[in-house]
Amino acid sequence: MSAVIDLLEERGIFYKLSGNDVLIKCLNPEHDDGNPSMRIDKVLGVFHCFSCGYKGSLFRHYNVEYSETEVRREKLKRLISNIRSSGIGLSMPEGYMPYIGNWRGIKPETYKNFSTFRHHDSQFIGRINFPIIDASGRIVAFQGRDETGTLDNKYMFYPSGVKLPLYPQVRPLQGRVILVEGIFDMLNLHDKGLDNAVCCFGVKNFTESKLNYLKISGATGLDLIFDADTAGEQAAEHVKKLAGDFPVRVIKLRSGDPGTLHEKQVIGLRRKLYG
Repeated sequence: MSAVIDLLEERGIFYKLSGNDVLIKCLNPEHDDGNPSMRIDKVLGVFHCFSCGYKGSLFRHYNVEYSETEVRREKLKRLISNIRSSGIGLSMPEGYMPYIGNWRGIKPETYKNFSTFRHHDSQFIGRINFPIIDASGRIVAFQGRDETGTLDNKYMFYPSGVKLPLYPQVRPLQGRVILVEGIFDMLNLHDKGLDNAVCCFGVKNFTESKLNYLKISGATGLDLIFDADTAGEQAAEHVKKLAGDFPVRVIKLRSGDPGTLHEKQVIGLRRKLYG
């Protein structure tokens, strides 16, 4: 039984179940509804009358307290369910070899945690490769980083043109999430103790839908750590503008980028941000 059903029964309102929704007569006092024309999401409590257009929240309509955390969790569950139903995702390439190394000072265990690998196929050879996994656990793409300095393109995405998610799965710390641009920025922070970092694979990929995903994942604020240059400043302004009223802190580095911070610097940053 959901909180929506409990509330309707408490108020003596007749309802019919219809999939994920509940049908009732419109709650708009100015609408004389002869037939049930209002749909209410039976978990979220959001209602919409398809006859008069009246919209709102059942909980707010009756001034009833409800758990926003539970609503966010349900939204996230549905998002993941919809993603899963849209396809099965990619598979790790046959014959891949786990990457064992500490390139750029990142520990082998961290690379292992992110399923980093090598492979002999042309798109992977000479690169450190990562499966990019979405919120539903599907592999949606692979990213490879040239470790030889001899390849035409430093980064490779396969397949090309795919929409990339925030990566990895959002895990807020004290309600906040760190946003960085590149995968090695994120890896370096995770490696040294800041595992609430996610990367967006370039700030142009950070969209309103990704901001909404952060919100329904439980994030209550965003900490931006971008490169200490003009491009990094412009990227921060882009995100702040997109975020609107959502709390955003811009963490300015003295030099370099999040992928080059040493362990002591990351530990100090964690203390500064989260105590």
